[in-house]
Amino acid sequence: MRFLRRNADEAAETAPEVEISDSEVTSADPSRTPGKGRPTPKRREAEGKRRGPVPPPPRTQREALKRARGSKVSKEERRAAAVERRQRMMAGEDKYLLPRDRGPVKAYIRDVVDSRRNLMGLFMPLAILVFVALLVPSPAIQQYATLLTTFMLLAMIVEGFVLGRLVTRRVRLKFPNDTTRGLSIGWYSFIRASQLRRLRVPKPRVAAGAKV
Repeated sequence: MRFLRRNADEAAETAPEVEISDSEVTSADPSRTPGKGRPTPKRREAEGKRRGPVPPPPRTQREALKRARGSKVSKEERRAAAVERRQRMMAGEDKYLLPRDRGPVKAYIRDVVDSRRNLMGLFMPLAILVFVALLVPSPAIQQYATLLTTFMLLAMIVEGFVLGRLVTRRVRLKFPNDTTRGLSIGWYSFIRASQLRRLRVPKPRVAAGAKV
């Protein structure tokens, strides 16, 4: 009996293992979900396979800065975009103008003002002249500069008032449905006329003396 038991144990140890497939288990137990035959990969491993191999870490600080800037817009591209926006704004494209300058009414006001030769265009040179006169240690020159500045400012105020009334009347005739206040039209005309012609933004579309 002892020998028979030993032989049975040795036969059980040396018996080959039989693999049971999922299909056989499913056929035996229909309520069991069949396995995939491999372990489920982790989320990090799956994302790594989709994205490809991870690049090696940068070896120097310069390489790290270069890699960080590679995914962003370069300084040259930003500068070129700014220059293009500036050019389009100076050309008068409505999309690139400031909100105060947009619309056909404001474009017409600029054309009317730019077609006239205004005394208010000397406002900035006059301010520079007054500043220089104040630096001269001569009471006579300072007195004459003060008188000249006073007369010029009075003339500019009168001209601005007349120009505002004129432009408002022409805007009402050309755009009868426009609801812009007359004070706003007059002030916009005054600001435009008080700037030097070459410094106006956007650039004038009509020549001085042209008929609008």
